Amino acid sequence: MIDYSPLWETMKKKNISQYRLLKCKIDNKTLDALKKNNNITLLTLERLCNILECTPNDIVRFVKTDD
Repeated sequence: MIDYSPLWETMKKKNISQYRLLKCKIDNKTLDALKKNNNITLLTLERLCNILECTPNDIVRFVKTDD
């Protein structure tokens, strides 16, 4: 399972709001997908890394499920 909770923690540490993400061309639909742990594109992941000046590990983690 994809988990974006590291993103919210990183944003809090760096004092970056969702509004700032919107101003940096991350749209509402993408923010909604992140909140619901839905898939995003690698381009979006790259954009987030650039905005937050971090690595993908600071944005997403993979949680093993028992499927």
